[in-house]
Formats: sequence, structure tokens, C-alpha cells
Amino acid sequence: MQVRSTYRYAKISAFKVREVTRAIQGLPVSAALDLVSFSPKKAAHLIAKTLKSAVANAENNANLRVDGLVVKEATVGEGPTMKRMMARARGSGSRILKRSSHIRIILTDEIEIKTRDKKKGGKKAGGSKKKQTHAKGAKETKESKKAEPEKSEQSEAKE
Repeated sequence: MQVRSTYRYAKISAFKVREVTRAIQGLPVSAALDLVSFSPKKAAHLIAKTLKSAVANAENNANLRVDGLVVKEATVGEGPTMKRMMARARGSGSRILKRSSHIRIILTDEIEIKTRDKKKGGKKAGGSKKKQTHAKGAKETKESKKAEPEKSEQSEAKE
């Protein structure tokens, strides 16, 4: 079942809020709340309020367990823009756009909770250099092993 919550007319630009909402999509609610609570952005506080409201809606209205909830969708739309004027040089004026946004979060219990794993296949640039030097070292030891029997054969021939 899906549960949603909307924060309308938030006094922040939609561009600034989208950065945080992209980070919480697909995460379990507990992980999303942790991520938002430790983010230093103003948008994170507004998203936290909306997310907590959605969780409360799921508990009280839909009788869902909070443990199984996942953020299915977190979208931000542009709200109305207040237009103001600021005096400029030589009697002219410029516009100030005070933007607002609508934050909508949809939670669901139908999606399986998947944790984000760290990439295991990624190789560091320094690791390949070590392998090359190691390979050169291995070649040197093979050459030195070949050289040692020749020395021993020469020493036997002298005796």
C-alpha cells in the first residue's frame, strides 16, 4: 500500500531540494531519516518534516508497520514565485525572484528493502602499478634463478 505526504509552499528553491530528495529515493525509512538528519542543508530539515508526516500517515491511517516502509518516490515541484523589485544604479530596478516549492514523498511497503553495497569490482589506480612492479620483480627472480645454475655449472667445471 502507498502512503503519501506533501509539504506545500516551502520557502526554498526546488533546485536546492532536489539534491537531497535524490539521495533518499529507494532507501528504507530509517536510513532516509538518518541521512536527512545528518545533512547540513536547509532542505534536509523540510524533507525530514515531510518524511515524518508520511510515516505518521502510514501508522495511523493505513495501519502499516514502520519497519517495512521504503521511500518509493520523493519529488519536488516548483511552487509560486514571489516577484520583488530592488533599486539599482541610475534609477533602474532589478527583479528578485523568491521561489517556493512543493515536496511530495510517497512511501510503500510493497518494495523489498535493498541495502546499497559498496562496489567490490573497483580497482584503484595504485593497485595496478603495484602489480606491474611485482610482475617485474617476478621476472627478475626468474632470470636470477636461470643465472644461478649457470654459475654453479661453471664452478663445477672449474673443479
